[in-house]
Amino acid sequence: MVFALAWRADGSEAAGPPPATALCTVPATSVTLGADQWANARTIADVARQRGLPERAVVIALATAMQESTLHNLDHGDRDSLGLFQQRPSQGWGTPAQVQDPVYAAGQFYDRLVRVPGWDTMRLTDAAQVVQRSGFPEAYQRWDGFAQSLTVALRSDDRERDCG
Repeated sequence: MVFALAWRADGSEAAGPPPATALCTVPATSVTLGADQWANARTIADVARQRGLPERAVVIALATAMQESTLHNLDHGDRDSLGLFQQRPSQGWGTPAQVQDPVYAAGQFYDRLVRVPGWDTMRLTDAAQVVQRSGFPEAYQRWDGFAQSLTVALRSDDRERDCG
């Protein structure tokens, strides 16, 4: 695990997001995330928590975003797919700018997820597939364990840590 700290001229630690070169391995996995991926994962988790959604929603969303974009906010994709969840403006997800806003994109994902009857008890890949309608419906399941570990790591209220 690599950590980078920033310091202000007065000697105090600088607040804010970790530097772009920071890397961390998600506990209990062998997956290493960059600072942008970690920040995107934290945003996805924060949106769920602000909406009062259970951790199961976070796990499903993180697994979905990992499969769709490896937690990178992509400016390209299949057809007109964009962003963390590879949402398609032509399919009613929002404008290109909106679906590339991580807060908006996560909100749209959760809006659709909670409308799926039984989403909170079904297999992760089944819940994600109803929302995403992927050509590879089983692909989300491979990220279940990783997403569970990442969700636990993101529970911390310590916003200055760059990884769990």
